[in-house]
Amino acid sequence: MAKTNYKSVDEYHNAFTGDAKTRMQTIRELVHKVAPETEEVISYQIPAFKIGEKFHLIYYSAYEKHISISSPWSEALLKEFETDLKGLKVSKSAIQFPHDKPLPTELIQRILEFRKAEHEKKI
Repeated sequence: MAKTNYKSVDEYHNAFTGDAKTRMQTIRELVHKVAPETEEVISYQIPAFKIGEKFHLIYYSAYEKHISISSPWSEALLKEFETDLKGLKVSKSAIQFPHDKPLPTELIQRILEFRKAEHEKKI
């Protein structure tokens, strides 16, 4: 993927085909279902979903073998989903979902709901 100056989430998605593109669209739809007030932006040259001026609910990005959702995960989030995340590659800021396994949409939705609740507690 040579292009690195994406101007919109659609433009980022259109750089991909097949399963990666479908998976990103699924995550995008989940974000809007959980947090319809989010604004789609490109941040760090990947799709991001912003609530208000500063809070980024989630980022995602696609790669040859996986799709990642990312954000600076809180310790509370990582503890809450510890069992669900077993077997996945997880860091303090990213969770990788391999393309050779079904996308865990229910888990992603619960993570989004948790992130939104964390944000609402800080306001």
